[in-house]
Amino acid sequence: MRKPGGSAVLVISITLLALSASGQATAVFAKANAEYAAGHFQLAIDGYESLVRSKQWNAVLFYDLGNAWFRKGDPGRAILQYERALALDRQHPEAQANLRLVRDEARALELPKTVADRYLDFASPTQYVWTAALAFWVAVFALALLLLGSRRSSSTMVLLASALLVCGGAAFAYYTIENGPHGSAVAIVTAKNIEARLATADNAGAVLVLPAGSEVKILSKRGEWVYAALPNNLSGWIPAASAELIRL
Repeated sequence: MRKPGGSAVLVISITLLALSASGQATAVFAKANAEYAAGHFQLAIDGYESLVRSKQWNAVLFYDLGNAWFRKGDPGRAILQYERALALDRQHPEAQANLRLVRDEARALELPKTVADRYLDFASPTQYVWTAALAFWVAVFALALLLLGSRRSSSTMVLLASALLVCGGAAFAYYTIENGPHGSAVAIVTAKNIEARLATADNAGAVLVLPAGSEVKILSKRGEWVYAALPNNLSGWIPAASAELIRL
């Protein structure tokens, strides 16, 4: 009987490690769910966040973590986790409903949305990237058919034009989202009633009071402060530790 070669052993080892890690993650998730059901919300949070730290990310995990923070009485972190769930799955109905509920209760402020933001909100940036990439390669294929074919086909030209249109539209959608209320620089205020200020000092003039769960867009950082775009089309400095980025 032949022994498997080095590459085969490596593949088998990686597969077993992946299965083992998956099994451990499932066990941790189940235990965290049991702690939540028993009313041990901090223990549930500890279990969910251990999975977040190990990058076992999915919308269900962040949704459950948001529920645990809400039951523990922390609306800012609950909103943060619901937003993270929606960043992975824009059509998660429970996360959408709970986000609206907690945001209304906390009176959290939102960044202004343009008409384009509202219409493009049904998909995630990753989905737009994949759409643009797929459309690009379809366009390359159609162009190759036109250049190498014996005659130009009208259907191939329509395919090329359609693919280029889809590629351009998806790229525009990605750019719009990245620079809008769901972009990579958008953060959630997790501390209570943070005062945005005109300068990086606790005694500087206040611009706006931000309830926990409010949205801000990080523009720059200076020491322990960040300069952010705020709701109501304002901007100001807030402590860096008072807000967390939605995108990990």
